[in-house]
Amino acid sequence: MLSDLAYLLYPKYCPACDSPLYKNERILCTSCRHELPLGNFHNVNAKKIEKVFYGRIKIENATSLFVFQKDGLVQNLIHNLKYRGREEIGEELGKWLGQDLSEISDYQLIDIIIPVPLHKKRLKERGYNQVEKFGIEIAKKLQAKYIDSVLKKNSFNNKQSMRGKDTRWKNTSETFGIQNQSLLVNKHILLIDDIVTTGATLEACARVLKSIPGIKISIATMAITE
Repeated sequence: MLSDLAYLLYPKYCPACDSPLYKNERILCTSCRHELPLGNFHNVNAKKIEKVFYGRIKIENATSLFVFQKDGLVQNLIHNLKYRGREEIGEELGKWLGQDLSEISDYQLIDIIIPVPLHKKRLKERGYNQVEKFGIEIAKKLQAKYIDSVLKKNSFNNKQSMRGKDTRWKNTSETFGIQNQSLLVNKHILLIDDIVTTGATLEACARVLKSIPGIKISIATMAITE
């Protein structure tokens, strides 16, 4: 009875389509769960993301949960996650992708999940790293560790979403550093982020991490742009 009243007084809304959620719906409405553009990259389309990094940096495996379309449902999701404090979105997407990856032998070999870090100024502004809960849930599903104390962002760059590939690479090539690197020696890590566009940010992180002896790197993101 009390839960019914709370639902009427404080309805929850789907962060993808902004429709009211029914009592039995959690985070996403049933319609969006069926309409979100799944990429299936960790199965039949695996090579599509790997090609983003081909000839640039050696990656063991790469996947994204969704295809990012301008003004689409995925854009709404990630906007709500990054700018409106909806951290539960990252948690939900991590459970979704983590369950998929837990059934694939290549990803069962992952030892550690590492997030692309935010600069401390950006972290203070936002209050959280938007991929933290995403990574924590994937780590649970893969029985891996989540470690955010190794990769660090040294410089504060303006948003790069509208920049070209060459400019993005120039701005990220010396942005990242590592600490406590002994934690990753001879480990297979899964580097995670929200969106793959040109791959410049993930490539820059991977290049820094490649200095660690015996490391193997795979990549997983919430979405990849078309």
